[in-house]
Amino acid sequence: MKKLTIKDLNPACGHIFEGVLPGDKLYTGGLSFSKPGEVSHANDNPEGTHIHEDCELFMVVQGKAVVQIDDREESLKTGDIILVEPGEDHHVISDQEDPAVVLWCHAR
Repeated sequence: MKKLTIKDLNPACGHIFEGVLPGDKLYTGGLSFSKPGEVSHANDNPEGTHIHEDCELFMVVQGKAVVQIDDREESLKTGDIILVEPGEDHHVISDQEDPAVVLWCHAR
């Protein structure tokens, strides 16, 4: 896991997360509007895990959340960016009072 803010971004000519997210082209992603207390990827499989073979980037564009990565938790607020490394089990938990809107993407 790597935590950054928007100020850490410095794209040259590729995508906005160039130099942070490995890969020169974004290939999938979306904007997720969470309900208060909602846990991302909660129903993906019976074990409750969510793991990728590539990096995934999350940027909080509004609100607050906590990201759980393996056995760690990190508080997030508007403007924070988290890079999840391959093989890290991860979930984003939206704040009860200020639910998160999160941009997520992968690059290759």
